[in-house]
Amino acid sequence: LNKNVPIFVCTMAYPTVPCPLHIFEPCYRLMIRRCMETGTKQFGMCISDPVKGFADYGCILEIRNVEFFADGRSVVDSIGKRRFKVIQHSQRDGYNTADIEYIEDQKVY
Repeated sequence: LNKNVPIFVCTMAYPTVPCPLHIFEPCYRLMIRRCMETGTKQFGMCISDPVKGFADYGCILEIRNVEFFADGRSVVDSIGKRRFKVIQHSQRDGYNTADIEYIEDQKVY
């Protein structure tokens, strides 16, 4: 998962840290539904950038559970997995996407 990765522009996320989300905007409702239907159950999280739209670094979140409501909103239980660098910004159906490159941490002994 490193080409056309869906990007949720919201808050800072970190590996191993839970990130509960309340999804109500139509573009993100579509994004979450697609993440679940395709089976990847993953998307990127980046903070906003006033020039580029979203930051050059972010964290992949893995969806652990989604609770859908009748009005289309949902509550997503996600957790941070891996950090990444954005190689190319793009968009799809109203939400941001990116080609990414994973960041490998150096082990401390």
